[in-house]
Amino acid sequence: MYLVSDERLEKMKKILQTRQDTLRVFMDYVYSPHNLAAIVRTCDAVNIGKLYYRHQKQVRLNNEITMGAHKWIFNEYIEDIEKFYQGIKSEGYQVVVTLLDEDTVDFREVDYTKPTLVVLGNEVEGASETSIKYADKKVIIPMYGMSQSLNVSVANAVILYEAQRQRAAKGMYETPELSQEIIEKTLKKWAYDDIIEKELKRVRHKHKN
Repeated sequence: MYLVSDERLEKMKKILQTRQDTLRVFMDYVYSPHNLAAIVRTCDAVNIGKLYYRHQKQVRLNNEITMGAHKWIFNEYIEDIEKFYQGIKSEGYQVVVTLLDEDTVDFREVDYTKPTLVVLGNEVEGASETSIKYADKKVIIPMYGMSQSLNVSVANAVILYEAQRQRAAKGMYETPELSQEIIEKTLKKWAYDDIIEKELKRVRHKHKN
């Protein structure tokens, strides 16, 4: 039994059926609340599989910027970055890091239809040495003006929409990547458990006041 309208339920099902489980993003110490929120909103728009982060254990997001998008993104806090990269590589993911280096390539030259982890470095120092060490592809977004780099949230959007373009052209949004078990489990959380929890919080808050 679900506690949402049929229209809302169908929207949730569509999100899960088109979710790109093999396209993921890792925020490597991105710390600006504005950037965090903007990144989450783009990740939701492209419907990535999961968002990883390691700046703090609890992400505080600006709901006015995410427009509630953070509620629908699978996310995971990473404590041991070495272990994380070893695990993601063992699963067959290519690690794509934005970096200006001697073997950097145009971000559009990467095949994002492969299982891909896009790594976003922090606003000041960029990607960490560990992220660079595990990078399979180092990419750059061409710049023709005075600026040498884009804001991290903008760079994320540019790269993810290239990935979305490639995956859509290949029909990858037409075939579910998530298992039916995960889809059903997530629907229960979104359309029942979360609503019950929200109502309980509302009742407790009302009684406190």
